[in-house]
Amino acid sequence: MGMGYLRFRWGRKPSTRGWTLISRRPKKACQPTSMIQRNMYLPVPSLPLSIPCFSAMVDVGVMSGAIIFIKEDLKITEVQQEVLVGILSIISLLGSLAGGKTSDAIGRKWTIGLAAAIFQTGGAVMALAPSFKVLMIGRLVAGVGVGFGVMIAPVYIAEISPAIARGSLTSFPEIFINFGILLGYISNYAFSGLPVHISWRIMLGVGLLPSVVIAVALFFIPESPRWLVVQNRIEEARLVLSKISESEKEAEEKLQEIQIAAGSANAEKYESKAVWKEILCPTPPVLRMLITGCGIQCFQQVTGIDTTVYYSPTIFKDAGITGNSQLLAATVAVGFTKTLFILIAIFLIDKLGRKPLLYVSTIGMTVCLFSLSLSLAFLSHAKVGIILAILAVCGNVAFFSVGLGPICWVLSSEIFPLRLRAQASALGAVGSRVSSGVISMSFLSVTRAITVAGAFFVFGVISCSAVAFVHYCVPETKGKTLEEIELLFQDEGELQQSEVELGDVQRLMQKS
Repeated sequence: MGMGYLRFRWGRKPSTRGWTLISRRPKKACQPTSMIQRNMYLPVPSLPLSIPCFSAMVDVGVMSGAIIFIKEDLKITEVQQEVLVGILSIISLLGSLAGGKTSDAIGRKWTIGLAAAIFQTGGAVMALAPSFKVLMIGRLVAGVGVGFGVMIAPVYIAEISPAIARGSLTSFPEIFINFGILLGYISNYAFSGLPVHISWRIMLGVGLLPSVVIAVALFFIPESPRWLVVQNRIEEARLVLSKISESEKEAEEKLQEIQIAAGSANAEKYESKAVWKEILCPTPPVLRMLITGCGIQCFQQVTGIDTTVYYSPTIFKDAGITGNSQLLAATVAVGFTKTLFILIAIFLIDKLGRKPLLYVSTIGMTVCLFSLSLSLAFLSHAKVGIILAILAVCGNVAFFSVGLGPICWVLSSEIFPLRLRAQASALGAVGSRVSSGVISMSFLSVTRAITVAGAFFVFGVISCSAVAFVHYCVPETKGKTLEEIELLFQDEGELQQSEVELGDVQRLMQKS
């Protein structure tokens, strides 16, 4: 084994006093170039634990078309329509806030099981609802489950993935989100010919199907090794790491690194109050992490992606497309585009890096949003205007899916230190859900005031500011371990004052 060094930091506060490992770097770069190929165990947990996101987004895709038939069947007003669509995102913040503490208490994977159970309960109530009031109750329950799922799935996958493949694996929930939206669009089109009082119920019922997969999968997939270490369940953590590492020696080194980072070597537990105190009164490095994590979550939503997903029939109707079947067929094209480009992003995210893809994504979205605004304003109901509107909407979701969509969740799950990760990720998810809910619940009212074209012009301006945010606030995290990423948010002076480099990594490990 080659020579190398460890980096430690001395904690000054009583709660963090002592040496803490902040990075371990060998002199020679010897990271495996085909980790996923040699260790096929890694993607297995990512697939089933992404299903809550899949179920939630089936509901999102379904609701875009089902709302047409719900409005006709239950005779709801435009305001009720806005509330029904947007309340899912607003209420999901409760699940996101509770998800951090819940996952620290019962574990990452069982929190995802709880998310699936809550969502399925809400979905069943919605599908069987005899009135708008009961439909809203089901929507509220489902929203809590969505909050749990979208917050904890990326955190779990980030904690169980190696640095070389973490971007691709953490993007699995976004793949399922896009497949869910696409399935929702397809089911809308497939069931649109049924009687009005039946069609929307079957559409909403489609999202209940994945629950069986989740129930079975939870008994076979492992718990997060980092959570197990925090709970001082060291042997279980060692077993999991042995399955996702290339050798027993590598697994043991990872375990010791996680132990030191988690503070479990000194048998210290970081209390929940201390976590929130550090988040609400952050040090400069933690503040920079919060700005990056919460900011990217908010920009993901305030650029208007959920309005494109929920209200694509409204957009195409304003462009000049008539007939429910034609409107729903156009949304299927949007769903296919969104799904295709998220698959492209998965192959690029760990090769090109996070930041280049974010530049491509935000700049491309800006161009498409302005193009959509101009086509709706000046070419509405003209054949060329309809074609341009469809291309602009498809282009917008394509650029979103290649960067801002998946990378948002990757960044928010990997930039925070272990002691803060669950709670800080929950806070970021709350920002995302609130932004989504506000945009979705106000879109129809805004379009009445400034037109659909005006609304998308505003989204284009916001997307311009997202480019600047990426440039100044988002670091590149490709190929770095979760423990090393913390260094990216440190000032040069802070590093010089708090680091000490020690000699040979092998001898240090043996002595410890």
